Amino acid sequence: MFKIGDKVVYPMHGAGVIEAIEEKEVLGKKRQYYILRLPIGDMKVMIPISNCDDVGLRGIIDRDEVSTVLEVLEGQTTVMSGNWNRRYRANLEKIKSGDIYEVAEVVRNLLTRDKEKGLSSGERKMLENARQILISELVLAAEMEETKARSLIDEVFA
Repeated sequence: MFKIGDKVVYPMHGAGVIEAIEEKEVLGKKRQYYILRLPIGDMKVMIPISNCDDVGLRGIIDRDEVSTVLEVLEGQTTVMSGNWNRRYRANLEKIKSGDIYEVAEVVRNLLTRDKEKGLSSGERKMLENARQILISELVLAAEMEETKARSLIDEVFA
């Protein structure tokens, strides 16, 4: 169980800080919720504590793992399906996993594909979403500004 002040990752949304734990009644059922503030996009999310394992809520990586994430970004592009639909589904599964290394892989592969062949509008949106998720965790893990995290990723692909 997490506590107030913990930095966590909510897959598909990104990293944030638990601001409160509150009991709320939703659809006639009282439950305890984490109130999570996501710094990027300044969004608040309520996550039922009982669903944390199902949604994949996890603690953020530590500062030392940031360099490993950057190594993944610098690594070799993984072989992707030539079929847009299969590629999209495979990337979506990686993002849904909540694993930062898989999200970094998606960012690396899509940025590389964008340079080589361009991206469809769906993949472009997916790339932007994956980048935001990655940046949000880097911001909290390394205690850096969003612009610094964004430029770290950009430097790898410059």
